[in-house]
Amino acid sequence: MAQFINKRENVVTEAIDGLLAVSGGSLVRLDGYPHIRVVLRGDWDKSQVALVSGGGSGHEPAHAGFVGKGMLTAAVCGDVFASPSVDAVLAGILAVTGPAGCLLIVKNYTGDRLNFGLAAERARAFGLNVNMVIVGDDVALPDLPQARGVAGTLFVHKIAGALAQAGADLETVTAAARRVIAGAKSIGMSLDTCTVPGSPKEDRIPAGMAELGLGIHGEAGVEQIAFVNAKTAMGSVVSKLAAAIGDGPHVALINNLGGTSALEMSVLTHELIASSIGNRISHVVGPAPMMTSLDMQGFSISLYPADEADIKALGAPVSMAAWPGLSAVKPIRIEMLPDGLTPITPQPSNHQETRDFLINCCKVLISAEEDLNALDAKSGDGDTGSTLAGAARALISAIDRLPLSDHTQLYRAIGQELSQTMGGSSGVLLAIFFAAAGDAASSGLPMADSLKAGLARMQEIGGAHLGDRTMVDALSPALDALEKGFLPAAEAARAGANLTATMLKAKAGRAAYINAKQLEGHIDPGAEAVARLFEHLAA
Repeated sequence: MAQFINKRENVVTEAIDGLLAVSGGSLVRLDGYPHIRVVLRGDWDKSQVALVSGGGSGHEPAHAGFVGKGMLTAAVCGDVFASPSVDAVLAGILAVTGPAGCLLIVKNYTGDRLNFGLAAERARAFGLNVNMVIVGDDVALPDLPQARGVAGTLFVHKIAGALAQAGADLETVTAAARRVIAGAKSIGMSLDTCTVPGSPKEDRIPAGMAELGLGIHGEAGVEQIAFVNAKTAMGSVVSKLAAAIGDGPHVALINNLGGTSALEMSVLTHELIASSIGNRISHVVGPAPMMTSLDMQGFSISLYPADEADIKALGAPVSMAAWPGLSAVKPIRIEMLPDGLTPITPQPSNHQETRDFLINCCKVLISAEEDLNALDAKSGDGDTGSTLAGAARALISAIDRLPLSDHTQLYRAIGQELSQTMGGSSGVLLAIFFAAAGDAASSGLPMADSLKAGLARMQEIGGAHLGDRTMVDALSPALDALEKGFLPAAEAARAGANLTATMLKAKAGRAAYINAKQLEGHIDPGAEAVARLFEHLAA
């Protein structure tokens, strides 16, 4: 898999220098490349307790992204997923430790414990006051004698960092860190493994499965489970966490493991708040990528039973962009729609033949969802099928509210429904089409002519014409042939749709931005949808 890197051996140093270059001078590094990679606060004067953390790279923004006033004093960066050396850790300790002492915050992995631990011993031999705490917040494998350290480490960084910034002494900061470690619980889930730079990707998680409890270095989790949707995924995570936490209020840290979209993370946040432990979550950090695993398509949830002082510490503002801040969970507020946008409800009426006709048309679009998405992926963003199927489902849901016995009002009602439920340019164009058809029908025009009037209005506003490689290429000839019956209309629609596969330049719609090579041989998805509808009606 291609990645935006240069040489594998330079990826960590180049990433660090990229971070430093845009820090505005707030971050500096020690002159120890390539083996000693330590990021420091640029304003550090050794007057307070220093906080040092780190470990293998690949978890960005952790740990260097959290170096700054109110959190870490220094971060020691190893190779990707590899602990930094003893000398690198010692260099960090020596660079930042003054009379107030230093606290090492270490995730519970063998390499980190050994290298940070030995570095602490050597620093003490220099006469420095150094404490070390080990974070083991992962609840995925409860039978392990020592739990892994994962994203709950960030609770320690922030709370201990706030205390150190306020001038607390080393023993106070250390005691607070140990208290946070004792309360923090985390677990992660992913749909895929991560891609280590310069190495082949391990395809351990089959399609349709999710791995629960995997580590931040891609280590196998406690189990693989069938993936259904975000709700069930969060349910599996919550069931593990519920067994490990108490009944009081908790702060949830919602962590993106690196490759999950912001949209998905917001859905997962919704599911966490709606879950069986949602009423125990008073505050949230995130959702955001904080302790990642390169490009892993997954997430982790960390919970901590914060008291009032902890809430104050977690909410204390810091300048680092990597820390998303603390937010209180509140009920969702809903404002009324502005005047003029409140839906006008038509007088519903029943007409069984029309009802069956509409539902059958909707089912055609729903059944074609995947095929149309695949076509659209060749020339657009791959969502035409989902857009049309979503509108079809909305129409079926609204069927009892529609004026089925009055076709003039029915056209307008369909247009109104589509304007509210169907996104993208297709939604507004079809809303215009049906609204204009309703206006034409109210003046006494027959069905075919009313639909042609709707098409003319849609073309006038949308700008698409025959030959532009849009749904018009199938809809226009179909409506011209409709007076002769559904079969001629279906044949005309299919011929028009097939013709779009030979049109190497789209002149309207998103396909207009695509080069001819990508379009060649592929039917426009909107035209294909029209052809399938008419073919169903003719069958």
